[in-house]
Amino acid sequence: MAETTEHTTEQLDRVVVRFAGDSGDGMQLTGDRFTTSSALLGNDLATFPDFPAEIRAPAGTLAGVSAFQVHISDHDILTPGDAPNVLVAMNPAALKVNIGVMPKGATVLVNIDAFEERNLAKAGYEANPLTDGSLAGFNVYEVPMTSITQEACKEAGVKPRDAERSKNFFALGLISWLYTRPVDPTIAWIAERFAADEKVAEANTRAFRAGYDFGETAELFESNYEVRAAPFAPGEYVNITGNTALAWGLIVAAQRAGLPLFLGSYPITPASDILHELSRRKEFGVRTFQAEDEIAGVGAALGAAFGGSLGVTTTSGPGLDLKSETIGLAVNLELPLLVIDIQRGGPSTGLPTKTEQADLLHAMYGRHGEAPVPIVAPSTPSQCFAAAIEATRIAVKYRTPVILLSDGYLANGAEPWRLPDLDTLPAIDPAFASEPNHREEDGTATFWPYVRDEETLARPWAPPGVPGLEHRIGGLEKADGSGNVSYEPANHELMVHLRAAKVAGIARDIPPVEVDDETGDAEVLVVGWGSTYGAIAAGVRRVRARGLSVAHCHLYHLNPFPLNLGEVLSRYARVLVPEVNMGQLSRLLRAEYLVDAQSLSKVQGVPFRAAEIESAILGLLGGEA
Repeated sequence: MAETTEHTTEQLDRVVVRFAGDSGDGMQLTGDRFTTSSALLGNDLATFPDFPAEIRAPAGTLAGVSAFQVHISDHDILTPGDAPNVLVAMNPAALKVNIGVMPKGATVLVNIDAFEERNLAKAGYEANPLTDGSLAGFNVYEVPMTSITQEACKEAGVKPRDAERSKNFFALGLISWLYTRPVDPTIAWIAERFAADEKVAEANTRAFRAGYDFGETAELFESNYEVRAAPFAPGEYVNITGNTALAWGLIVAAQRAGLPLFLGSYPITPASDILHELSRRKEFGVRTFQAEDEIAGVGAALGAAFGGSLGVTTTSGPGLDLKSETIGLAVNLELPLLVIDIQRGGPSTGLPTKTEQADLLHAMYGRHGEAPVPIVAPSTPSQCFAAAIEATRIAVKYRTPVILLSDGYLANGAEPWRLPDLDTLPAIDPAFASEPNHREEDGTATFWPYVRDEETLARPWAPPGVPGLEHRIGGLEKADGSGNVSYEPANHELMVHLRAAKVAGIARDIPPVEVDDETGDAEVLVVGWGSTYGAIAAGVRRVRARGLSVAHCHLYHLNPFPLNLGEVLSRYARVLVPEVNMGQLSRLLRAEYLVDAQSLSKVQGVPFRAAEIESAILGLLGGEA
């Protein structure tokens, strides 16, 4: 235990805090409130909510531990941090699950009230870690969070058991004091959030103030700390998660296209928050349909696309399996459809709450027949907004389903995002068919649904109900131009090549890949996609800080690849591809460009750490990891 002393306030440039407790302890809420307070102070930040996979694991067990990690700084940061500086452990299970990621010398605050024999046994401890010397390398602070919370809440008129539920606000108050977070925003939020139950609001407020006052008066800590605001470009900022950014991007895309937005979805972790957010946005003409299953969700979305709406379906890996047949139908019908896949660990049910990038090959090839679709993959939570707009642009312009690959790390992670000027965003022209486009031999004007635009090879989009544009659709092969059912071998081959050429031609309509190569003489190029961006960029920074040269490019469009990607890959002696899978992009690069792309694979349900990327780069450069 630290000796008592007068408090001082020290300046820090960054800190990583991890809150951990039982799934019923409110750790996600605690972390979210700490994040919000930090955002209000102007810190740059990145978060990593870590949910238990079990919905209702027995209280106090390892399977039920929920954690929330937040990295705050006074400068630009890229990740939620490799290792926390502070762990707040609400019970023995939380300590046991998380102590392995803590570096020696880190601070550990434990709720001493929870370290009783029964809870220690549930967590698999044979001896109390607070007394057996196993934590000797850490700065451990034992705080009776539960008992102080119960005492503080007595005057609120709540029972001790109910008061215990407020202990997460005690922890939040204590950490808010330790890192000089503002008090008033949290107090105001509690009042608003629990306005329907005055006793609960009062208990949470008292617990929060008790934690803050404990830090101030207990003389337990040598100092508290201040992390000043980071420099940001002028503008209005919000703290946003990837799923919320996707939902907002879909709304803006529909508005810019002048299309009603329809979401057909079946709830599935970690994609459900998009359905929740869009269902609250009826003022923008959004229609959401919670279907009875994944197949019905995508079928409804495709039907909405036929009817002239922006059809969207959201899912995760197991749902993408079920939607594959209808996505193939959308390829055949050549209608705009957005399929948003928030990837998680698999196969089958796999790891519902853990992140993975394992659906890239599924998105590329997971349909029978020759059925190519464009693929877009955002790299940060805030970029999910732009990715939704870009996926919509491609789908509408080229009359094709588009798969957007996000993942659990991006979906639940948060960062500051400057609100864009919506008037500066490009308009999306659906260019609906308005008149017949073919003249029969007898001079009659008719509508052929598969007459193609010379530039894009897209067919006309003609929603039903427009006089003179009546036509049939279905899953059988179409005759070029007329759209009549055709079994002719030559026509089928022609249509297969036309659909493939249409998707391949999108490469002319996307920006070239940009390479971050400071010196221009790097031997190693690190290629990433999706949520590995932060760890890769941070790892590259670390290598450069050692005086070594390394290049980095990150792919936003995965099908088709940017036109200059082959030339970029050819410049470098070694290509490293970190992925949270078994090496799916590296396989594609090897096949497409005959390059010796070396895979750095991680499939543990957690994202890369910057140190892992740094070590791999140093290994290729022949340096010491």
